[in-house]
Amino acid sequence: MAQWTSAVGVAQLARQLNAQQPRPAGPGTRKPPAYRALADGIRLLVLEGRVPVAARLPAERELAVALAVSRTTVAAAYEALRAEGFLESRRGAGSWTAVPAGNPLPARGLEPLPPESLGSVIDLGCAALPAPEPWLTRAVQGALEELPPYAHTHGDYPAGLPALREMLADRYTARGIPTMPEQIMVTTGAMGAIDAICHLFAGRGERIAVESPSYANILQLMREAGARLVPVAMAEGLSGWDLPRWRQVMRDAAPRLAYVVADFHNPTGALADEEQRRGLVDAARSAGTVLVVDETMSELSLDLDEGVGMPRPVCAFDPAGSTVLTVGSASKAFWAGMRIGWVRASPDVIRSLVAARAYADLGTPVLEQLAVTWLMSTGGWEQAVGIRRTQARENRDALVAAVRRELPDWEFDVPRGGLTLWVRTGGLSGSRLAEMGERVGVRVPSGPRFGVDGAFEGYVRLPFTVSGPVADEAAVRLAAAARLVESGASSGSETPRTFVA
Repeated sequence: MAQWTSAVGVAQLARQLNAQQPRPAGPGTRKPPAYRALADGIRLLVLEGRVPVAARLPAERELAVALAVSRTTVAAAYEALRAEGFLESRRGAGSWTAVPAGNPLPARGLEPLPPESLGSVIDLGCAALPAPEPWLTRAVQGALEELPPYAHTHGDYPAGLPALREMLADRYTARGIPTMPEQIMVTTGAMGAIDAICHLFAGRGERIAVESPSYANILQLMREAGARLVPVAMAEGLSGWDLPRWRQVMRDAAPRLAYVVADFHNPTGALADEEQRRGLVDAARSAGTVLVVDETMSELSLDLDEGVGMPRPVCAFDPAGSTVLTVGSASKAFWAGMRIGWVRASPDVIRSLVAARAYADLGTPVLEQLAVTWLMSTGGWEQAVGIRRTQARENRDALVAAVRRELPDWEFDVPRGGLTLWVRTGGLSGSRLAEMGERVGVRVPSGPRFGVDGAFEGYVRLPFTVSGPVADEAAVRLAAAARLVESGASSGSETPRTFVA
């Protein structure tokens, strides 16, 4: 049985290789052989995630014709990649990309920064902001006033409080997607929602297509559930999804689930347009794939004052909720400590999720549900989210200016919303930067945490969580970490631990 889960077309690979700009050679440096340059080009595409791990490469003869080189050159490049662990082959099955065993993907130790370290370490690992007061306090006070009637019940509401389900349904209806309360299940955060969906739809060994890069904690959740992840590379910059690649993966890999972030993607900040949303829903429906859409960033548009409109939600193209399962949360738009999430789907899917929940957590805490209900019913939600947008916009602008000043070789596109900046680190190892950052007092998650099997080594994710002098100091410390990496400083024996949210 072949070990690849997707395939890279010869024209696509040739186009990506031809677009690469070779590094200028230093004085006295000889130009590498053609096979070496080709092997390095493919290896870079894998490490940056533009060619997924476990993707079948074109046959040697096909690639040689597309690149106008000899077949011997391609054969030698493939052999070099095999020797380095970036390619595996089997007679009759072809060759597919891999990552060497010496480049493991960090998967454990995702704990938050200890409170006692907050004074000495700048934490750029957690994409979360402080609560937008006074609205948290007001919401809790309002919830306490509504609590007494519920205190006389058993307190278990597997589908969520009826009042909150109705409120969430009304909000979707107001956005142009008619929704009944029976189409909503309240969960313990978005992670709880996606965990429930994975257990219902994707048993151990099932394929789940994911964006490449994607949200680190969800990738780890799916790995631990035993899923086989099929990465699908994002389009360049902030342009969203690469629909031809998605159609190919849907057709060839037939994933049971696909997980995407359409609105201000974590980590890249990309915003999918309506044509992409419609096309992905059509592709999923044709393939029989359940499309899980993470909307946790959807309300964090930071440039609304500049006339940036939001596309319709992905579920607008599947209002019945049979193909598209929408996941929302209060954690990003309001506060990470408010662990309230929800799923919008067809009533029969919701019934199945609720039934399966009896063997998991039974339900979501009542007080927090009442607090979110209070916020959404009083207008407090909109005012709190407005505070959050202002905070995130100011933080984004300060961080962008500081990184451009201190690290001019680092490359990124400034997103119009969300909470994260996806940064190419000028050829430096993101994993080494994370490790050296620990030494100089700044925590940053490395790119491979957001890829499958070690991709994106040349990236880090920077969240919009600091501003003013702290943003300036964070960039100074990142620049110090970069100098340590460039100097080849010893990494020591400890594995860096970075929380990713």
